[in-house]
This record gives sequence, C-alpha cells and structure tokens, in this order.
Amino acid sequence: MAAENIAAAGFRPKPPRASAAPPCGDGCLVPAGTTATAAGEPFATEPVAYDGVLLLGFGGPEGQDDVIPFLRNVTAGRGIPDERLEEVAHHYRHFGGVSPINEHNRELTAALDAELARRGLDLPVYWGNRNWMPYVADALQAAHDDGHARLLAIATSAYSSYSSCRQYREDLADAVEATGLTGLVEIDKVRQFFDHPGFVAPFAEGVADGLARLHADGYGDDEIEILFSTHSIPNSDADRSGPAERGFGPGGAYVAQHTAVAEAIIARLGTRVPWQLVYQSRSGPPQVPWLEPDINDAIAELPAAGRKAILIVPLGFVSDHMEVLWDLDTEALETAGELGLAAIRTPTPGTHPAYVAGLVDLVEERLRGTAPGDRPHETALGPWYDVCRPGCCENKRLGFQPALAGVAP
Repeated sequence: MAAENIAAAGFRPKPPRASAAPPCGDGCLVPAGTTATAAGEPFATEPVAYDGVLLLGFGGPEGQDDVIPFLRNVTAGRGIPDERLEEVAHHYRHFGGVSPINEHNRELTAALDAELARRGLDLPVYWGNRNWMPYVADALQAAHDDGHARLLAIATSAYSSYSSCRQYREDLADAVEATGLTGLVEIDKVRQFFDHPGFVAPFAEGVADGLARLHADGYGDDEIEILFSTHSIPNSDADRSGPAERGFGPGGAYVAQHTAVAEAIIARLGTRVPWQLVYQSRSGPPQVPWLEPDINDAIAELPAAGRKAILIVPLGFVSDHMEVLWDLDTEALETAGELGLAAIRTPTPGTHPAYVAGLVDLVEERLRGTAPGDRPHETALGPWYDVCRPGCCENKRLGFQPALAGVAP
C-alpha cells in the first residue's frame, strides 16, 4: 500500500492555503489538468494514461493527544478557542481519541489496490487527508517521488457541496503549492458518484435487509419510517452547491442529489414504507440557518404519526466514521430508545465489493475516455461532470479560493 510508506514524526499542521491556482497555459481553463480536461468541457472523453490515483480523505485523530490539534485544523481561521473545541472533542475522547476514518481509508486504499491489480491496472493508490496526517501534500509528494506525475483523484465524498467537493479541489491546489510541484504534475478528479450503481447498491441492500428484519419482528409498512440521513450544511452553502445554470433552487445540488438517490432506492425496492431526508452533525453559530430537520427532531415526531420503528440510512456517508458512530449510533439510537421506537441503522459502503468496484469503474471511465451516454447512473441528475463548472459550490464565508479539477472561479 503506497500510502503506508509516508512517515510522520509528531504533529505537523496542515499546509497553508494556496495563494493562487497553478498557472494555466494558452487555451487552458483548468489549472494542472491533463489535455483531456484543460479546455474545460464538462466531460473528459479523451483517453488519459494516468499513472497513479490520489485518494482524498477528511482525516481524523489517532489518539487522545491528537484530538485538539486535529480540531484546530478542522476549524482553522475561525478563531474558535480550545475550550469550545473540547465540546466536540468528547465525541472522539469517548472512543479513545481515535477516529475510525483513517483506518477505514487504509482499508479502502488496500481494497482499491487489490481491485486495480485484479483488473490488470498498474495504478498505485496514494492516500492523503485534508485535516490530519498523511496530508494530501504528503500523498502528492510521495507519488511524485515514486515517479508518478499524471494523477486521478478520488474524494471520499459522493455529493456536490463546498465541503464535499470544492474543498477537496482546493486541497489539491494547496498540495501542489506546498510541494512546489507546479508544472510538474497533472491532476484530474473523477466525477461525483452519488448516483453511480456501485455507491447506491450497498445502501439499497442495507434498506432491503433492514426492512426484512423489521417486518420479521412484526412491524407493518405503515409502522416504519425510513430516515435517509446526511450531514447538515449551512443553507447558504447548500443553495450554492452545484452549477448555478442547473437551477436547483433552495438546497441546490446537495439536497437534489440526496433526494434523487433516496427516491431511486425506494423505487428499486418497490417499497411503500414512508421515508424522509433528514440531517445531522450540525455545528456553527445557532443564528446561521442549516439544513433541517435534524434527525433527532424528526424521530421525536414519529410516535404521533403512528410509527413504531425506524430504519436509519446514513446516505451521505461512505464509511462508519465519527458522525455515524456518535450522531447516529449513539445520539439518534438513544432518542429512538427513549421514545420506545425500534431502530436499525444500515451499513455504509465501507469496502463493500460493489462500492470498491464502482470507484475503479470511475477510474476506467477516465482511462478510456468513456462517452457520457455510456456512463452508468441511477438518477436523472447524472452522470455528473468530470470538470466542475464555473462558480460551482462557493463557500459564502470564504468566497472562491484556488482549486483544481474545475473551471475558475
């Protein structure tokens, strides 16, 4: 596993934000992109001989001493004092100060390595994080040191928004500047995969299994509620998610994509069980509107509607990291128990074979330059873009910062 060759001795803060996007040559609209993406077309239909894969993660602490430095990274630039960070730190401290997300990404890296090898694709996988070691810059430097200069990035997030897409593209720009590799590497990114069959299949399987268990326990369709849960984000960020020309309206592409995937799962299963999209893991000042309803508020309303059981589906998450273990497996299940509701939480994709195979399918799309009409997708919103469109997923507080794999700004 290439990423395990990265050694980190003690804490190092994450690299500073890039001061400017890498230069772009004549006729180039996408900084650091390959010839397949440089012109800024939505889809890359030219085959590209990539020689490595960058797996982009969020990162997490690996011990009690890491928790506060990690949270300082996450909240950098917001001036949040350590005593307030401790209010969140107890989630991590409850699990020994270790977030499972890094181990999940080690496992995913190994699974991708194995699937690529099975298909005869000589593409080493380098894993790097936004907020903890190994950072994206570490992964990029390791790839370059090993002789790889044409890289395809996969972010461990399926949907469109600032934090789940554009910020990873900013991480790439930061990494290129921090390593001094401007002009020496080319980096593209796979499309957002919210409706790729490989991502949808594990959730559909989990919903089918969960409903079967609840039915076996004697609950009827009208006594169950399916709660598709995802990370809440500020309404302003949601509204700006996806390209403006798509005209998604309130909630932007972020809400539209989650809703479409939930509808696709319900349609695939042919179930009549009621469902709703709910949100979790809200943070930030209370005066700033975030997407609602919160999952715990939604659960509290269900007994009055005649519900006796819930099926929680972590639709916005690719693995069982802290937001799943704490906000769902601890807080949401406690809320359900206090209300006398039976509750099941379905699995995240993790290293499900369909999910791993789907990610490698996305890599092969770009190796082959597959036409958009030949790309699998489970909703009418897809297939999503290879090259992020101008003005996509702005962060209202920060504005547009340098980012790769998309057309400026």
